[in-house]
Amino acid sequence: MALLLAALLGAALFAATQLLAQRSPALPGETIRAYLLEHPEVLPEAMERLQARENERAQKAQADAQKGVGQHRAAVEKPYAGAFAGNPKGDVTVVAFLDYACGYCRASLPGIAELIAKDPGVRIVYREYPVLGPESVVAARWALAAAEQGKFRAFHEALYAAGSPSNEAIVAAAAKAGLDTTLAQKAVGSRAVEGEIVANHKLGEQLAMTGTPSWVIGGKLLYGARDYQGLADAVALARAGK
Repeated sequence: MALLLAALLGAALFAATQLLAQRSPALPGETIRAYLLEHPEVLPEAMERLQARENERAQKAQADAQKGVGQHRAAVEKPYAGAFAGNPKGDVTVVAFLDYACGYCRASLPGIAELIAKDPGVRIVYREYPVLGPESVVAARWALAAAEQGKFRAFHEALYAAGSPSNEAIVAAAAKAGLDTTLAQKAVGSRAVEGEIVANHKLGEQLAMTGTPSWVIGGKLLYGARDYQGLADAVALARAGK
C-alpha cells in the first residue's frame, strides 16, 4: 500500500508540475515543486487532467486499431492452411491470436470449444502469435506444420494440454496428433511458416495488440481471456451488425 501511495503521489506531482509549467513556463522546476508541496490541493486537478489525457490517448489508439481491422480484415480472417475449426463457411469468423505459453490463452480454450459445439455458424481462425519467448516461436512453427497436414487442432489441443511448449511437449503433441514428423520438420524451417509468423506479428502491430489472447470477431477487435459467454455475446453482436 505504501508503494502504491508513493507511486500515485509521484504521478500526481509530475502531472501537477506539467500543468503549472504549461501555465507559467518561466517558473523554474524547483519553484514549481515547492509550490506544489505548499499547495497540495492542486494535485487532484492535475491527476484528473492526466487521467483525461491518458484516456484520450487510449481511445485514439483503440480507434486507430479498429480502423486497421477494417483495412486488414481479409488477411486477418484468412487461415493458414488448416489452422481453423468450426464451419468453414460460417457467417461469423472468430480470429484468435494465441501463444502456447500463454495461460490466458489456455483458459480461453474451453470457451472456444463450447462455441464450436453450440454454434454451427461460427468459423474459428487460429493465428499463431508467439510473443512469450523462443519456446513459443518453436511451438508456433510446429502448429503451422500441423496445419499443413490437416492436423492443426489435434496438435493444438495436445500441446496446450501439456501445460508448456517445451521440446518434449512438442514431440509428444506431434506424436499424439499423428504428424508425419519428416514433413513437419521440413515445414518448421520453411519460408512459408516463417512468413506466416512474421505476417502475424505485423498484423498485431498494426492492430495495436499488446499481448495474448487477442481477438477479431466479426471485424471487431477485443483483448484478453474470454469464456464461452463472452465469445457468444461478441458473435451475437457481429450477427446483429453492431
